[in-house]
Amino acid sequence: MAPASLPALSHLSNPLATPEQLSESGSHLDGIPADLENSIRYAGAKLTQAAGKLLRLPQEIVAQAVVVLTRFWVGTEGGSMKEYDTKDVSAASIYMMAKLSPLPQSPRNVLNVYAYLLSSSSRVTGTSNTQDEPDPDSYYVSEGEYFTQRARLFRIEAHILRVLGFQTHIALPYTLAINYLQALDVMALSQSSSLAKRTFAHLTSALLSPQLLYLTHQPAALATAAIYLAARELEVKLPSEEWWQVFDVDREDLGFLVVGMRSIEGFAVEEAERWGKRKVPMTVDEVDSELERRKLLDGED
Repeated sequence: MAPASLPALSHLSNPLATPEQLSESGSHLDGIPADLENSIRYAGAKLTQAAGKLLRLPQEIVAQAVVVLTRFWVGTEGGSMKEYDTKDVSAASIYMMAKLSPLPQSPRNVLNVYAYLLSSSSRVTGTSNTQDEPDPDSYYVSEGEYFTQRARLFRIEAHILRVLGFQTHIALPYTLAINYLQALDVMALSQSSSLAKRTFAHLTSALLSPQLLYLTHQPAALATAAIYLAARELEVKLPSEEWWQVFDVDREDLGFLVVGMRSIEGFAVEEAERWGKRKVPMTVDEVDSELERRKLLDGED
C-alpha cells in the first residue's frame, strides 16, 4: 500500500489508506474471495503476534509489524496472496520492524520461530495436543533450508519496502491512551489499572479487525474509542460532556470505531467455527488448494 501523501506527517499520525485502496486489492484481482482474504489476513496477524511473543519483542514492535503486514495486502499495488506466502510476509514484517528498533532479531531467530509456529508440534498454530511431546524434527531448519529461507526473507522485505514506498513510520495509540486517561483524571480511581488494561486489550485486538481500523483511523481516534469502550464495559464514569472532542475525535468516528472494536470478538468466533480444525492457508499452494476445494463444493468444473 503506497501511503497517501501527507503535507506534514506528524510522529503522532499515520498515512491512511484511501477509499480506492480499501475497495480493491491485488488478491481480489487474482480471484481470491473477500471472506478468504479476511481469513488469511486475520490468521497472518495472529501468526505475527505469536511470533512476537516467542521472540520476546515488546507489543509496540509486534503491533507495528501487524500494521505493515496489513498495509502490504491493501490496494491494487499491494501484494497478492496468490503470489506471496502470507507466512513469509509475516516473517519479513516482524524482522524489518525489529531491525528498525533497539531490539533487532537475527534472520536465524526469526526463521526458527516461524518454523516452530508452522509445524505440527506448535501449540499455538499447529494441531499438537497440549499433552503431546513436541517433535523437534518437525521444526528443524537445516543449513541449506536456512540459507534458502534467509534469501527469501530478504527478498520479501525489499518488496514490502517498495510496496510501502519506503514509508515505515507507524504511530501507535498506546502511549496516547495513557496520556488521555491522565487528562480525563481517572488514573486516581480504584479501577484505573483495570481500565488501562482493558483499553490496551481493545487496542491490541483492533489490530485483527477485518475493518482494518489501524489503516482507516489515526492513533488519537483509536485511543479515544478504546477508552470509551473500556469505560462503558467497566462502568467507569467519564466526564458527561463530549470529552472526545478535546482529542479531535468526532462522534461519528467514535461510534464507528466502538462498533468495530466490539465486533472483533464475534468475528474471531466466526472464524474459529468456519475453519474448525482445518488450517487457514498460509502459502500460495494452500490458497490454490482452498480455491480448488471451493470450486468442487460449488460443483464447478
